[in-house]
Amino acid sequence: MGHDGPMTVIPERALQLRSQLDEDGTLTVSLVEIDVPVPDEDELLVRIEAAPINPSDLGLLLAGADLDRATFAGSGVDATVTAPVPAGARSQMTARFGQSLPVGNEGGGVVVAAGASAAAQELLGRTVGVLGGATYGQYRVLKPAQVLALPEGVTPEQGAACFVNPLTVLGHVGTMRREGHTALVHTAAASNLGQMLLRVCQQDSVGLVNVVRKPAQVALLREAGAEHVVDSSSDSFLDDLTAAIAATGATIAFDAVGGGPLAGQILTAMERALAMTGAEYSRYGSTTHKQVYVYGGLDRSPTVLDRRFGMAWSIGGWLLMPYLMAVGPEEAERMRQRVAAGITTTFASHYTGRVSLAEALTEPVVRAYAQQATGEKYLITPHT
Repeated sequence: MGHDGPMTVIPERALQLRSQLDEDGTLTVSLVEIDVPVPDEDELLVRIEAAPINPSDLGLLLAGADLDRATFAGSGVDATVTAPVPAGARSQMTARFGQSLPVGNEGGGVVVAAGASAAAQELLGRTVGVLGGATYGQYRVLKPAQVLALPEGVTPEQGAACFVNPLTVLGHVGTMRREGHTALVHTAAASNLGQMLLRVCQQDSVGLVNVVRKPAQVALLREAGAEHVVDSSSDSFLDDLTAAIAATGATIAFDAVGGGPLAGQILTAMERALAMTGAEYSRYGSTTHKQVYVYGGLDRSPTVLDRRFGMAWSIGGWLLMPYLMAVGPEEAERMRQRVAAGITTTFASHYTGRVSLAEALTEPVVRAYAQQATGEKYLITPHT
């Protein structure tokens, strides 16, 4: 017999999407039935209504598997995906061998049961955004600190992506300021995240250079009010990029692509822009520090640096959680509240497809979200 929440009858069993990588390199993605937990005193039970498929989810979900050799079997709750993971990719994942791991970093839902603590009871019945893993499932137990109470009238779908992309955007601008830069460059700029960053930079009067890879994406961002948009597929890309960087003074970049020559091209354009200021020549290049942070892996090939940008530069990785730890709980909470206030405007996400848990394991859907195509974001709706 199920335990009752304030708004719905809660079942004793529910579905959850799992990913397992075995030592022989076989990836299996499937649905399992789990017990619906009863929340402890300081916990909440959230009925998950929507969960986005972010690029950051795909590493756990698909583990770098070769989908050209994937097998799609079964249907409905019995659907499975199996695929081989190349040896080079799985050598970094030995710690997960043999484990059936729940997937999904964030989502949106309704608190349907709560423990006795005041913090938990205060959220009972509220629509919340959640962060904490295992959101590709129908129910999730969380601490109050892992949810964001959404304003009245905001739906679970509208709040489903209130953590990863919005906080990353605010983290990029925050990193820029903390490290003494005044403007920034962003790649894959027509994405949901890129459009959010554009709106934040417009609100905060921050110079932004948007790098995209198609003329249609240039038009999209121009229509949204972007002043500096450059197309990496253009023959004049490096000149266009240099001009945009010179106009903004950008000396820091956040690169979602990772592989190929793009990070090096950005550093080169920064160096060329600095040289245009008439500084005294030095064989070591400009003394102004230039920084590229790689925070994504849309291109998994090696990062190629054609070193024509002096010696005052760095390239490194950027992750959201270390940034939040570095700024501390008070600043992190201010960021969260800004996101909550703007979740249907500044930080709104848009989806091209909504799929059930079972549909998320069908061949056309898997192949679509695995491409990580700009402007094609999928949302899992676990109760459909």
